[in-house]
Amino acid sequence: MPSASASLVDLRDAYARGAFTVAGVVTDLLGRLTARGADGVWIDRVPPEALVRRAAELDALARRDPDAAAALPLFGVPFAVKGNIDVAGLPTTAGCPAFAYRPGVDAEAVRRLLDAGGVLVGTTTLDQFATGLVGTRSPYGVPENALVPGLVPGGSSSGSAVAVAAGLVPFALGTDTAGSGRVPAALNGVVGLKPTRGLVSTRGVVPACRSLDCVSVFTGSVVDAAAVLAVLAGPDPADPWSRVAPASPPLRVRSLADVRVAWPDVDALDFAGDDAMRRAHLRLRADVEARCAGVVTVPLAPLFEAGDLLYSGPWVAERLAVLADFLAAHPDDVLPVTRAIIEGGARFTATDVFRAQYRLAELAAEVGRWWDDADVLLLPTVGTTFTVEQVAAEPRAHNVTLGRYTQFTNLLDLAGIAVPGGTTDDGRPHGVGLYGPAFTDHLLLDVGARLLGEPVAREPVAARSSRP
Repeated sequence: MPSASASLVDLRDAYARGAFTVAGVVTDLLGRLTARGADGVWIDRVPPEALVRRAAELDALARRDPDAAAALPLFGVPFAVKGNIDVAGLPTTAGCPAFAYRPGVDAEAVRRLLDAGGVLVGTTTLDQFATGLVGTRSPYGVPENALVPGLVPGGSSSGSAVAVAAGLVPFALGTDTAGSGRVPAALNGVVGLKPTRGLVSTRGVVPACRSLDCVSVFTGSVVDAAAVLAVLAGPDPADPWSRVAPASPPLRVRSLADVRVAWPDVDALDFAGDDAMRRAHLRLRADVEARCAGVVTVPLAPLFEAGDLLYSGPWVAERLAVLADFLAAHPDDVLPVTRAIIEGGARFTATDVFRAQYRLAELAAEVGRWWDDADVLLLPTVGTTFTVEQVAAEPRAHNVTLGRYTQFTNLLDLAGIAVPGGTTDDGRPHGVGLYGPAFTDHLLLDVGARLLGEPVAREPVAARSSRP
């Protein structure tokens, strides 16, 4: 039976062989959504009749012009979009009903996916205003962790990660400022790609920190993530934060034997007392060390200091810059923990901002020297996991713990990807984060694929703009 739970690559292959129709995949998808009921994953969904109509249009294109259908990289592939990304015809809520508005046009990232033949299913739950890494700060419900019921799903892109991990869609968009595209990937056992800042347009995204935000991608495999990035990546003249990748070909690797790995001394890693997670990470490190070209040890201090600037430093004021007027007009419509974090930005002065920028430049220069001796940095994605009840009891402290190994990334202008790293002895997910300088996205995809035993991601296929 045609299944919406198939991978992106498998769906494309099935369509090419005539084994699936888009109508069949959409019918399967609608059945899955009905069976799950109110699962906390979705904020708003595209009406069933609109999904059926989209499927009919794509199937008609395949009959009328098979070559045109085959040229669409995402032909007939269902996907979901985080609720702070504009979708024409659906409310953009950013996780706050009082904030909701109806955009007249799609976000640029969504437009590119639709033009490539994708089938948009709906918008997903998030930690309100993309402020949080736990996945529980939402008035729309908490998506259940796809692997271990009771664990938090991670945030802020909770619904998008669970939609992929639960087999509802082959891929979903999130955003990632402090780890929102990687923490929920680790906690649900999927791939979370955080591209280089500016590589993917953020036009049509409600900002958390506008200067740092990224559109992220959740998939079940690295190969699928590479396929989606190939469609999304590219300059957007209407986005002032858009950046153009260097003209030189990206560094590619075919084996871990080609890769020099940087990581901290194991005794410097903090797993918050989680010995099972520590053992899982050490097993993965031993495997990588046996297969890679060499290992260099680097300090964690510059990463942690840079990361602390995001929530304990003046970058909190950037969140306030976006939402100050709304918070003043709707103080009771924002979750107390979210409001407290954002309003904390008011305590910083312009002098604080410049001093923090100077220090960040020094930290970035220090980390930048690591790449003379290493190709990728390898870290745990999260040091431990928490239950929903634990986060309810300690909402801010546990959030900080989950972001310890992710929140420095955009401040230091790194590309990153989170991939599954097996499980702990007690069955919880263990994830690994790979990081490199800006525009090393394809190198990280290659290394991530090698870690998972996948074929190395192929060269990107240019997206065609021929929406039926």
